[in-house]
Amino acid sequence: MSIWFRHLLTDGLARRRPELKDLPFVLAAVVRNKQVIIAASALAESQGASAGMAVADARAAVAELVVLDELPGQAAKLLRLIGLGCMCYTPLVSVDLPDGLILDISGCAHLWGGEREYLKTIVQRLRSAGFDTRAAIADTAGTAWGVARFAPKGPIIPPEGQSAAIADLPPAALRLEPETLDLLHKLGFRVIRPLLQIAPQALRRRFGQQLLLRIDQALGRKEEHREQLLPPLPYTERLPSLEPIRTRPGMEIAIERLLEALCLRLQTEGQGIRKAVLKCHRIDGRKVQAGITTTKGSHSVSHLLRLFQLQIDKIEPALGIELFVLEAIRVEAMETVQEQLWASARGLGNTALAELLDRIAGRVGADVIQRFLPSENHWPERSVRLAASLAEQPDAAWPEQPRPIRLLPVPEVIEVMALIPDHPPRMFVHKGRRHPVAKADGPERIGREWWQDSGEHRDYYTLEDREGCRYWVFRSGHYDGGDARWYLHGYFS
Repeated sequence: MSIWFRHLLTDGLARRRPELKDLPFVLAAVVRNKQVIIAASALAESQGASAGMAVADARAAVAELVVLDELPGQAAKLLRLIGLGCMCYTPLVSVDLPDGLILDISGCAHLWGGEREYLKTIVQRLRSAGFDTRAAIADTAGTAWGVARFAPKGPIIPPEGQSAAIADLPPAALRLEPETLDLLHKLGFRVIRPLLQIAPQALRRRFGQQLLLRIDQALGRKEEHREQLLPPLPYTERLPSLEPIRTRPGMEIAIERLLEALCLRLQTEGQGIRKAVLKCHRIDGRKVQAGITTTKGSHSVSHLLRLFQLQIDKIEPALGIELFVLEAIRVEAMETVQEQLWASARGLGNTALAELLDRIAGRVGADVIQRFLPSENHWPERSVRLAASLAEQPDAAWPEQPRPIRLLPVPEVIEVMALIPDHPPRMFVHKGRRHPVAKADGPERIGREWWQDSGEHRDYYTLEDREGCRYWVFRSGHYDGGDARWYLHGYFS
């Protein structure tokens, strides 16, 4: 969003001196031994006074003209104060001397019900404060600047609509130097449209590089970097790539390297990430990004990497990404570094772990804390056992097949519907509640340990319902015309 204050200096002075509101007044300064108007109030302009006019000529046009001395640097001070007030609408505000502000409103407008209500709210607030204001919203700062100052209507430009928005505006909407504007006027360029149709090489030879730069910035072909009123916190890491990266493994490696560098800094300062954004600059000039949030400050590389891995599919690398930028938008202080306990090479032999468990047992009871080890039994109910101590070592390896986090001590009967015999269930009913199945895996056949007991084998399936919950169910014995019994044996989450 570009905000233009048509009478910035005089409106600011009228706020401090209310008696001037109903008087035609100007601010003047001495230029080449002559008093020249620097800024004129709206009332003075309506009666014939304007910026650049000699004060003597203005007095002849406006009989009751009040002339005041200009205060150098007042415009920058006013814009800074107004910009700080606008930071309630977006944290990214830039001063646009001599009479404007530039706001990066990405991700902010929806909080006010959309861009139109967002613009209306800001403009009405500034006008109620006494500032004659116009504003416009576009994909680029250059287009928003020109539309705010020169377009008669339509302050909100649709996405990718920069070219159509500026085509019928005068060349001054491109923020050009006065010498370039004079030359364009002499050559008959009254609007921007013909300039967009001329080859860039011809424009460069006749008008220089600045005209091409302004056109590219307005159309979004080149990014325009602006200094923020309040720069963001310096928790930022950049990683350029020698060759454009397009693959998911390449992006994961880049994210991991960025996290390692950023988390090392955060750890030394006792800070943890609450919100982070990964910005990917593509070779086609576009920028795509993905963000994560945490419920608690963290500088664990493995944890944050897993969160970003869930967002990688939202990043479109196109022809390739040439620069990765990781920004910690929000951080918080962390009192302890718990992951150091688990990163210790001593593992379960770490004395700190035993002391921690002792303190927990003192609060909740020793019977609540349990450690499980794999047992050399194939049958699920006998495949795990309680460990007697932290030092006890397992006598078997954990099974390679996934097993549920919670295994029921006694399987519970369920009702199942399958489209074809021996196929995974499409729906099951447990305790009166229906669970439509979205995904299924299996079967995995587990036979009885005949030397311990007798009975039917089991065919296990891993099911996921439409709510995302995962279950471990089995059919006891072979399918025999519909009389097979189904059971729920565990939960994966």
